[in-house]
Amino acid sequence: MELGRVECVQSYEIIDSEEIHLLPDLLRHFSSVSKPHPTTTNNNNNSNSNSNTVASAVHTTSVHELLECPVCTNSMYPPIHQCHNGHTLCSTCKTRVQNRCPTCRQELGDIRCLALEKVAESLELPCKYMSLGCPEIFPYYSKLKHETLCNFRPYSCPYAGSECAIVGDIPFLVAHLRDDHKVDMHSGCTFNHRYVKSNPREVENATWMLTVFHCFGQYFCLHFEAFQLGMAPVYMAFLRFMGDEAEARNYSYSLEVGGNGRKLIWEGTPRSIRDSHRKVRDSHDGLIIQRNMALFFSGGDRKELKLRVTGRIWKEQQNPEGGACIPNLCS
Repeated sequence: MELGRVECVQSYEIIDSEEIHLLPDLLRHFSSVSKPHPTTTNNNNNSNSNSNTVASAVHTTSVHELLECPVCTNSMYPPIHQCHNGHTLCSTCKTRVQNRCPTCRQELGDIRCLALEKVAESLELPCKYMSLGCPEIFPYYSKLKHETLCNFRPYSCPYAGSECAIVGDIPFLVAHLRDDHKVDMHSGCTFNHRYVKSNPREVENATWMLTVFHCFGQYFCLHFEAFQLGMAPVYMAFLRFMGDEAEARNYSYSLEVGGNGRKLIWEGTPRSIRDSHRKVRDSHDGLIIQRNMALFFSGGDRKELKLRVTGRIWKEQQNPEGGACIPNLCS
């Protein structure tokens, strides 16, 4: 799932006459919330410090309330829109309310609240994935860039059989795959799967049931698909890691398929589920078997696919003496 992109306009040279009469009220409001609460002067430095801290907290809270969209309650960022009466809302919600102000029901038009946009740009804001554990705070434009790559952003469901829109963290997605998609769940780092399909010559695109493996305290997804590679029908098996790309590079896997005294072997690094199964498939990053070869491996009269795929997963460990990576195989 790709994150939406926020397009920002940074030009402030021209302000409509409709916008001008709305700015003084907004600036007076912002000025009032920006003023710290008066404190009694005394000789106690701690009291002054505490008072300033409270005033700062009130100021920050008030500004964030000012930037809260009345429709989605999220913080508003440029472009920020407003109606003729000065009611504001974010650009995402403007398209949802059919160009009508949700507060006074007046037509919105194309009025921008430039003063509030400048306020938003001047703030340092927490990452929107703060509730998922991200501790970072950024100025507005740096925040948008960070959020597209934030390690705490939720993952998309890795199920390939349908366009599932569910997102969440790894434990949530594991439960979702097990309970909602009824995928096969296995423990261990080796596997031996048989893929069967009648009338394989009539099938150009197909996806077999996802299999999830749990080993080394992590989860891996085994995919098997049929599709057209140019003009040639092929089958492809590949592994994805349920975690970020940096973690995925700590693991390796092998896939093997064969029959009639021949075999094909693939070794590689699992791709993160940050990459969709379609992206991995289209990059050909896995074991690819031409259909004629797959039917040869299946034996018999070659009218039915009976393909056995075996494999294993291991963790690469750094050798403290020589510096080389040595495989850590699970038992």
